[in-house]
Amino acid sequence: MKKTILFLACLILIGCQNKENAKTASLEGYKLYSDAVKYLDLAVLDSAFLVFEEAKNIFLESSDSLNVANCFINMSIIQRDEGDYFGSQETGLEAIDYLDSKKPEHYVYLSSNYNNLGNVTSALGDKAKAIEFYNLAIKYEGDSASTRTYRNNLGKLYQDEKDYNQAIAIYRAVLKDEKTGTTAFARVLTNYATAMWKSQERYNPVKDFTVALNIRKKEKDLWGQNSSYAHFSDYYAKRNLDSALYFARKQYITAQQIPSAVDQVSALKRLIQLTPGDSSKRYFAVYQQLTDSIQQARAAAKNQFALIRYEVEKNKADNLRLQKDNAEKTNRLIGLSIVFLFAGTGATLWYKKRKQRLELEAQSRVKETQLHLSKKIHDVVANGLYRVMTEFEYKEEIDREGMLDKLDYMYNQSRDISHNVEQQSITTVAYHDEIAGLLKSFAQDKRRILIVGNDDEHWEAVGKRAKQEIKHVLQELMVNMRKHSQADQVLVRFEKVGETMRIYYHDNGVGFLPQKSRGKGLSNTVSRMESLGGSITFVSEPGDGLRITASIPLRKR
Repeated sequence: MKKTILFLACLILIGCQNKENAKTASLEGYKLYSDAVKYLDLAVLDSAFLVFEEAKNIFLESSDSLNVANCFINMSIIQRDEGDYFGSQETGLEAIDYLDSKKPEHYVYLSSNYNNLGNVTSALGDKAKAIEFYNLAIKYEGDSASTRTYRNNLGKLYQDEKDYNQAIAIYRAVLKDEKTGTTAFARVLTNYATAMWKSQERYNPVKDFTVALNIRKKEKDLWGQNSSYAHFSDYYAKRNLDSALYFARKQYITAQQIPSAVDQVSALKRLIQLTPGDSSKRYFAVYQQLTDSIQQARAAAKNQFALIRYEVEKNKADNLRLQKDNAEKTNRLIGLSIVFLFAGTGATLWYKKRKQRLELEAQSRVKETQLHLSKKIHDVVANGLYRVMTEFEYKEEIDREGMLDKLDYMYNQSRDISHNVEQQSITTVAYHDEIAGLLKSFAQDKRRILIVGNDDEHWEAVGKRAKQEIKHVLQELMVNMRKHSQADQVLVRFEKVGETMRIYYHDNGVGFLPQKSRGKGLSNTVSRMESLGGSITFVSEPGDGLRITASIPLRKR
């Protein structure tokens, strides 16, 4: 009986110790988060990013998912401000995994994150996805002022897409709720007047522009004044050259006061276009120097953030190894104590500690794998892109085909890394979703990809090897289309006919030129189909693009 009481007392002490460790970890995370915010206020963005990353890892250890997401969101915004749009998008999407749409206390973080994702996705050119993110930001935001900001961002996106009626309707609704005389009111009023002028040529926005500019001057809003001067200059560009030039100069001066290199470049572009004769050469020299600096800064930022996360993950992996060693030492001491004091309960405690050690080893292996993949991404993809950017920057004559080949090589390398990650993942993606993702990745604003018949049941009778070969064949066809076809419409249709799977491809491009034969990539598709016992045919007629039919026998059940 006494031994049982002592055993229960030990369990209580161990439980209290675990709670105390979690509490200590949380306090350490809050301190790091507070330090990161201070760096953010001082505009020391690299230090802020590093400390947010460290705080995020502490919150992960204490299972504080809300603060993990909060750190991710701040890191994503920093990457966006530094021009690392792809990195910002990736970090923002990571934050979603730690937020729960069913918990009201998570809504403010969801709305902020979706708004930031809308901003970076719009900057990357995916307007449809950006609209989806902005609508989600509006859905989860309970604060009316923030909601009006997100609706204004949505209206600006419709305006950039020249859907002026949709933009104007949003602006009018926001203006009714926005308090007159505020900088927020001035921002929406400027956007509204711009959309009205661009949709109705006779509309004169000068009165609204002036009201907005006066509010911004009163509130000492230099960013807003910079925007007003740019809108004035654009309006007068085809109406009064002197006025347009005057406001372009005002924008340039204001952009220097902010200071904002991006807005200085915007003002310089207007000055170059509006300044007569040789006088524009002076502006062009400054413009060229600034754009070069911005590109270099953005490239450096992308590498910098990747390296910061790499170093933090490396340190975390080292700490896990140390924790494993300490845990093993503790296990041995506890085991000896328990054997000495509680011979009857020693085996149970030993099993528990052994299980803990195995979990730490598993975590260590996972972290080491993540570290390896992070380094491989940095070495293969980031450095490769940097070399291509350098050639664009310093070579006077660009070998377009050579550049495309290099980018294609890096694309394949990144896919190899991605496949490696996918093979280690517990979650599997349905094959028809893989095919859809592959084909849609070749779509652009000026190129539509139409997919028909890509149903899950069509692929059930297709073997694993055949699926891999079909995926390679489709990739070869789409790469060939992107490089050579000049097509803006592509149809890919899948059809199961008896014991045969048929794939039909048709584009409206130039087809095969008479003097050129099929390249190595398309020739490989023939051998791939034949290796499966199938066939593939190519038909190309002038003015009718390229038609391809592939047939693969299905496995017998």
